[in-house]
Amino acid sequence: MNAQSEERAANRKEFVGTVVSDKMAKTIVVEVSRLDKHAKFIKRIKSAQRYKAHDEKNDAHVGDRVRIIETRPFSKDKRWRLVEIIAKAKTTETGHDL
Repeated sequence: MNAQSEERAANRKEFVGTVVSDKMAKTIVVEVSRLDKHAKFIKRIKSAQRYKAHDEKNDAHVGDRVRIIETRPFSKDKRWRLVEIIAKAKTTETGHDL
């Protein structure tokens, strides 16, 4: 790779979040939460954003902690790709996710 493409790849945004939906084929919905400081009241406010990410092998399931990275558009809404599954969701004895 040349220097320009390496620089472009290094500038990609990367988030860690929780999978909230895996019902679509090769797509997961990841919710990324962050704490922001209110400008006037200096209080910390929790905000969340949901991203659709491409999951080629359908490995991630609801409740999993995952890392996603910005990539080329896969569809109208999907501009993120699953990089890794950080932690699997805890499941009960019946096999249902918590």
